[in-house]
Amino acid sequence: MSPLRLVSYNVRSLRDDAAAVAAVVRALAPDVLCLQEVPRFGRWRWRRRALARACGMRIVAGRRACGLAVFAAPGVRPVGREFHLLAKVPGLHRRGLAVAALELPDGARFTAASTHLDLRPEPRLAHVREVLPLLARFGARHGPVVLAGDINEEPGGPSWTLLSTDLRDAHAVAPCGEAATFPAANPHRRIDGVFTDPSITVEGCGVPPAPSLVALYPAATDHRPLVADLRLPG
Repeated sequence: MSPLRLVSYNVRSLRDDAAAVAAVVRALAPDVLCLQEVPRFGRWRWRRRALARACGMRIVAGRRACGLAVFAAPGVRPVGREFHLLAKVPGLHRRGLAVAALELPDGARFTAASTHLDLRPEPRLAHVREVLPLLARFGARHGPVVLAGDINEEPGGPSWTLLSTDLRDAHAVAPCGEAATFPAANPHRRIDGVFTDPSITVEGCGVPPAPSLVALYPAATDHRPLVADLRLPG
């Protein structure tokens, strides 16, 4: 079984302290970083690349639209990627799905995906129904799926429940650290999630409670990072 650390993080377009975001990421040392609300205006390419460099990682998936990206650590090799715009809903922000096929140094391959779902329940559920078959198709070619993102809904809601039917809610399987991810200064809602293929072993998932990190969280962005320690099938 191949160990994998994946982090999901909404960075609010780096409107807060980008150096604090990078410091949090470096401390967590992920193999894969699934980001939401990365910059998409005003020198957005430069700002994304600068963030990747500051984190000691590289961009392996993402486009300007929807503010999504997947970063990978050195040694994690990209072997494919896709970006999907989800169905447009008049008057609402466009939503999407950034997907990367990746290979660990031991040759294990997997699919990492980042998404950010809508604030409104109806389009949120409709988009989950789009996302799941896209991931199933991509994962069938490139390896078991890990989906991470800002779900904008707590466990028990219809979108979270549907995601947890095809995939597994990693925190529910192996809670580790804190559960709540929002707001960063005083978290009381679990609206960020990591969902894994059943073939992936979840060793722990949650928000790290280390005091040094807790002090950085409110300065970095309005969400706390969600860390999943996983093992991929051989």
